[in-house]
Amino acid sequence: NMTMALDGYVAGPDQSLENPLGAGGMGLHGWGFATRSFRAMHGMERGETGLDDDIAASWNTNIGATIMGRNMFGPVRGDWGDQSWRGWWGADPPFHTPVFVLTNHPREPLEMKGGTTFHFVTDGIEAALDRAMAAADGKDVSLGGGARVAQQYLQAGLIDEMHLHVVPMILGAGSRLFDNLDGGPVGYECIDLVSSAAVTHYTYMRKDRA
Repeated sequence: NMTMALDGYVAGPDQSLENPLGAGGMGLHGWGFATRSFRAMHGMERGETGLDDDIAASWNTNIGATIMGRNMFGPVRGDWGDQSWRGWWGADPPFHTPVFVLTNHPREPLEMKGGTTFHFVTDGIEAALDRAMAAADGKDVSLGGGARVAQQYLQAGLIDEMHLHVVPMILGAGSRLFDNLDGGPVGYECIDLVSSAAVTHYTYMRKDRA
């Protein structure tokens, strides 16, 4: 479930504490921040209703666990050090499920408010998926990103459904979702396409699951 620019980038270059989605990357998500549902997930008031709000409201439907890469969890590199970094989302992250963070550096689970616990997985994407599926207990597992993590799961044939939100902007640099895939993902078909003035929403399903 990712938002991308017209040129395929899902994050800008030079991720940092000041630019969590890289230079220019926050512009990708202006459509989400405008909606009432997205704002409510992040403890904010007001917001617009309509098509984009309906899409944002559906993000956590039937989600029992989430997987993300370390870059999505935060800007810290190498060893975790004093382990003071607890994510971008404050004390009550918007996931409200177990979250499995792919990393090369071990760390004890991090329990947050609202039902979110971050688990740090050092033994690969399949192990993370196995743990997430067990935690989800029959519900869906959401892949939060970033691009390199999504590419690994696509290469392994482990993504059943893709929700892509394409905004009319060009980033020009950063992380492209469909790089490193020998021409792009294969075996998917578009089963739904709706659009507002701000963003076009595509749903792709693996053909053997459609």
